[in-house]
Amino acid sequence: MPEEKLSKSNIEEVCVKENKIFDGKILSVRCDEVLVPSGHHATREVVEHKPAVGMLVLTDDKHVLLVKQYRYAVHEETLEVCAGLIEPGEDPDSAAEREMQEELNVKARNLYRIGEFYASPGFCTELFTLYLASGLEKSALPQDEDENVSVCEIDLREIPKMIREGKIRDSKTFAALSWLMAKEGIAPEL
Repeated sequence: MPEEKLSKSNIEEVCVKENKIFDGKILSVRCDEVLVPSGHHATREVVEHKPAVGMLVLTDDKHVLLVKQYRYAVHEETLEVCAGLIEPGEDPDSAAEREMQEELNVKARNLYRIGEFYASPGFCTELFTLYLASGLEKSALPQDEDENVSVCEIDLREIPKMIREGKIRDSKTFAALSWLMAKEGIAPEL
């Protein structure tokens, strides 16, 4: 059976009424009334989030540099790829370089853009650009005042076990490490 091509007109939802509920420093929240293709009205809760970058930082001896930090929203300490928001007027490459210097005290001679993805498109607009960084050299910028991160160096061969044991619970980090395992031909542990 041939695949049906969906035109934008028969899948797109049209905003009838936009209602901004909250306007914060890094995100805003709306509760919109939309008209769906069937002709019915529905409510869509939308988190407008600033775009962000994340860096999968690899040392010369095949270790990954992750940051450990306490995340108030989930009330736990997480292991994550180095990441941060793109500042107004800043391009993603510059944001990536800045964030590595702030969180890891390094900069990379090689910065390869892996790709872009939405963090959670069911309700959030955050577009995340992921990089692979290598060829590291020392270079530090001050950490943001509200951050307290420490650096963890993880052997590439330990990643499947860490994922299986639930030590990696951050989605961007899970995606980045899964990409790296595929690139390096490392099979996940079942």
